[in-house]
This record gives sequence, structure tokens and C-alpha cells, in this order.
Amino acid sequence: MLIRSISGVRGLVETDLLPETCAAYAAAAHTMFPDGVIMIGRDSRPSGENLLDTMVEILLNYGRNVILLGIVPTPTVQFMVERTDAVAGVVITASHNPIEWNGLKFIRGDGTFFRPDECDILFSVVDAGIEFPNHDIERGTTFMDVNAVQKHIIQVASLRSIDINKIRKKKFKVVIDAINGAGYDALPRLLESFNCEVIRMNCEPNGEFTRGPEPLPENLETLSTAVVSNKADVGFAVDPDADRLAVVSEDGKPLGDEYTLAIAGDGYIRQKKTQETFVINLSTSMVLEKIAARYNCSVERTPVGEINVVQKMIDVGAKFGGEGNGGIILKEAHLGRDSLVGCAMVLNRMALTDERLSVIYAGLPQFVMVKDKLDIDGVDMDKLITAAIDKFEGAEINTEDGTKFTWDNQWIHLRKSNTEPIIRIYAEAENQDSAQKLIDRMKSLIEA
Repeated sequence: MLIRSISGVRGLVETDLLPETCAAYAAAAHTMFPDGVIMIGRDSRPSGENLLDTMVEILLNYGRNVILLGIVPTPTVQFMVERTDAVAGVVITASHNPIEWNGLKFIRGDGTFFRPDECDILFSVVDAGIEFPNHDIERGTTFMDVNAVQKHIIQVASLRSIDINKIRKKKFKVVIDAINGAGYDALPRLLESFNCEVIRMNCEPNGEFTRGPEPLPENLETLSTAVVSNKADVGFAVDPDADRLAVVSEDGKPLGDEYTLAIAGDGYIRQKKTQETFVINLSTSMVLEKIAARYNCSVERTPVGEINVVQKMIDVGAKFGGEGNGGIILKEAHLGRDSLVGCAMVLNRMALTDERLSVIYAGLPQFVMVKDKLDIDGVDMDKLITAAIDKFEGAEINTEDGTKFTWDNQWIHLRKSNTEPIIRIYAEAENQDSAQKLIDRMKSLIEA
């Protein structure tokens, strides 16, 4: 089956996301895009080439001019659409899903993803059926932009929110694991522009994922070993489309993707020294909230999904936000999760003091998050939530996105995934045992 959500469309390439499926979505997107040029990029999955060819062919037949960016990070496409005369963009990627998946993400002229209502319109147009154009339409033209990544790098290196001179003076040694995905070139080149000594791992754009595609601690053992053996200052890992960033400290410890946002945010606040509001989603760690409170800053929360965070940032005028999956959003760069920006902001925090990364991490509020998931089949969500409300006493309850129960220093969040046919259960507390007990209590209700 196809999974359709505010994250676009994803499916198994052998059975669900077929070329004809891609053609239907290309035609539907055409009806929603304003007149003008469309930019398209993809990640390194081998299945992406055929999907790209199909997408381009349909758009050309509608008379559209298309700029091809090649294998590039998703945020590079977003940045290019925002900073050029392009009216829209498409990224062919399944992000962190396994290799047998692929997907489509649709970008507005402002560089942000389709809003929920726009996704609903897109899906309804596809479901209604598309009449493809006749040959009376003048066929469009394709162009290549081979410099998109370099433009993106220059923009990140020019950010006022980082002190690039301090970073360059440190001459950090960095190991980068790009999982042979879309960040294979962009990230090493960015780091080299920061005067870093770069050790590359999995930096071939062949789509051969040599580890789990999500940059979770359990998938970063090889990176951790490389950081220690090379006496590096930090290790960076990304997902296949390079919008998410995970960090490994100099002692080989994966800090967890939740702490990517925390470290970046701590550096941002120290650098800016202004009272601001930040935006994160409901499943993101409390760490940034605790850091913000130290500096009289505040945090707003939204339903899970990049576009929800982005829209709230626009609504409240926030300049920094993100998601606890390693997604860093800095308005100055562009309104989208960006691992290049994340690398710059983590290095910026490291450059602000003489502390090793492990020491910086130890100085942050310490929480432990446990993440679990269940197959959605056979689970009555309404019944489960009713039982949970009775079970979890004394909690603040939020029902904006699934159901979240929050206490002073712990919470549990139950919601349907936007990208997979599963129910996600996240819990956070001051220690592993307490977080796991929350998970176990919720799962006992499911099994009852």
C-alpha cells in the first residue's frame, strides 16, 4: 500500500510506488504548481532513476520546464527552490525508510513542503483520475544545475548564526558517515570548507545502505569505532536524504538524535544572546525546553511533521526549531530540516568553548528517551486512548497529534506514524528505567 501523509507519498517500489503511480502524482502536482520552472532532485536509491524519468517525462509533456539537480540532499532542493525563480520542487526519496521503499515529496515556491490541506488536494486529484495531455501542448525542456550543492554550501558558510572563523581556527577532525546517500558529497565538502580534516565513510552515491538507514545509536557502531580510532573530535551521520543528523562524541558515544537539536540550540542561544521562542514537535525531548529556560527563552510544540513545525515557526516568528529525530531548522538558512545546517551549528557550539564534545553533552540536561512501535493492525486506537486516560493519572493530556501524557519530568506519546503503517510509542524520563516503565504500561493496555 501507499502511505500518504504530510510527508508526501511513500511505498514499496516493487508493488506500490510504480512508474504509473509516479506519473499520476506528477500530473496531479502539475495542476497545483504555478506556471514556471520546477526543480527536481533525488536520493541515491537505484529505484529513483526510473521514477525520476517518469516524473520528468510527464511534466515535459505538460509543457513544463524542469531543472534537474541530480543526487542531492532534500534540503538542497528546498534551498534552491526558495532562493531562485523556481515555482515548485519535487524530491524523490523515502528518507529514512529501507532500500525497498521510495517516495515523493512536493515543495512549494517558498521552499517549504506542501501544507496538510494541499496534500489532501493532491491526493484527491490523483484519486479522481488524471487525463494526460495530448500532443498539441508544446513540450517543455530540461536543464541541469550541477552547482546546487556548492550554492547550498556557500549559503551555510555565510550564516550569521555561526562563527565560521572560530570553527576554522579549531581545525576539527571529523568523521562523516553519509550512508552512501544524498549527502555523500555535500557534507564532506561543507566540512572541508570549514577547515576540518574530514574522514569519509559511506560516501559513494550508490544507494547501498551499509547500516540501518535511520541514524540511531544502534546503527552507528562503525562510526563510533572510526571516531575513536582516528582520534576525531566528532562524528556525523545522516539518513539517506540527508535532512537528519546524528552526532557521535570524541569518546565514541552516539549522543542520540534528540541531542543534535539540543547541542545546536545551546550554541545558537550562546551565540545570539537574545530571548526567543523556539518550536519543536510533541515527540521531541524536553532537553531544549530546559536549556531555553536557562536563558529566559520559551518553546512552542506542534504535531509531528516538518511542515507543522515550520508553520508554527512562521506563526510565532521563531528563528530556530526542529524535531528530535536530528532535524535542525534555522530560518536564516531556509525553513526546512537541514543536516548541513546541523553540522555547522554543532561545530559552532564546539568552537565557542574549549570543551570536548563529551563535556558539552554532560553539561546539558540529561533525559533518556525510549522509542517503540507496534503494527497498526488489530489496534483500536480510540479504545486504547480511553484506557490510557484512565490509567495515566495526574498528567497533562494533549490530543493534537495522537495522545501525549506529560508530567513535570517525564512524558509518553502515542501516535500513528506519518511514514510507516505503525503506531509509535515514545516515552522520556530522567532515566532509562522510568521511561521503559511508561512504555511497558502503555503496551500492557494494548495487550489487554
